[in-house]
Amino acid sequence: MLISLGDLAATVGGTLVGGDADRRVAGAATLETATFDDVTLVDSADKLHLLAKSRAAAAIVPAGTGPLDRATIEVADVHAAFTTTIRTLRPPRPEPRLGRSPHAAIDPTARLAGDVDVHAFATVGPGVEIGAGATIHAGVRLMAGCRIGAGSVIFPNAVLYENTVVGSRCIVHAGAVLGAYGFGYKPQAEGYALSAQLGWVELADDVEIGANTTIDRGTYGPTLIGSGTKIDNLVMIAHNCRVGRHAMICSQVGVAGSTTTGDWVVMAGQVGVRDHVHIGDKAVLGARSGVSSDIEAGKTVLGEPAIDLRDRKLQLATISKLPEMRRDLKQLAARVAGLEAAGGRGATEAA
Repeated sequence: MLISLGDLAATVGGTLVGGDADRRVAGAATLETATFDDVTLVDSADKLHLLAKSRAAAAIVPAGTGPLDRATIEVADVHAAFTTTIRTLRPPRPEPRLGRSPHAAIDPTARLAGDVDVHAFATVGPGVEIGAGATIHAGVRLMAGCRIGAGSVIFPNAVLYENTVVGSRCIVHAGAVLGAYGFGYKPQAEGYALSAQLGWVELADDVEIGANTTIDRGTYGPTLIGSGTKIDNLVMIAHNCRVGRHAMICSQVGVAGSTTTGDWVVMAGQVGVRDHVHIGDKAVLGARSGVSSDIEAGKTVLGEPAIDLRDRKLQLATISKLPEMRRDLKQLAARVAGLEAAGGRGATEAA
């Protein structure tokens, strides 16, 4: 659709600076990809110089920026305004409620609220309960005894093993697996014997699970994910873990069994956490950190092994100076050798 810059400024609650209020734009795009009919965004003053290289017709910029080389819309929150712009120019495709597809396999003992959507080729097992407004997409498999809360969405081909519990308003993205057996074995004479796998996985309300993420069931009880926690794609959380509320766990994180966390914990990409440790409230684990012991609340750590961020930065700064230090050491060694040689000659001559 088309919208004038004047109308767009009113829609996002901003102020049009420069340019023609009647000028129409047709799309929204980033600085690098915007064309002559697009509006773009610049979210900070130090990026304003990049606008000169963009072909965009106009830009959404922070309030107080002032006139630039093209029309701008000044707003208090650039990203919120740009989100509104995209939704205005590229509204999401509506997905009408369809009820229960005749091509879905729903066990007669399952209990579904009246306005649940179950798409084609989904499988809903015995004793499953699905709350009001939930959506089960194509290819999903909900095994016996699963419970899905109101308003939750399970995207295509996710698999929930038996007795998995999903709270209200949760999102489980495509290919995720909740409730697989934990990686626990006991060595015996004839090989490895799988340990007890009698627990389940439980997500509290407002949790999001990324695509192809796996969360293993507990040995005897639940593996728990606290309310509001967001987990990225390709994350592995092992058996018996208990993740607190509002954690942010980024892609390719691996958390070993029986680890616990407080609330508001952040784990950046490729963090590895060993088993049976505790991560305190509001701790931040920097990218690729290797955590082998408990982390205090509020602490920011980095590295392998993970240590306090300030100490790690000092280590990195020292490592960067090693070539210079090596050169200086060789020069000092040469000078010492020369002095020793000179001292030896002097002693011989005196004798």
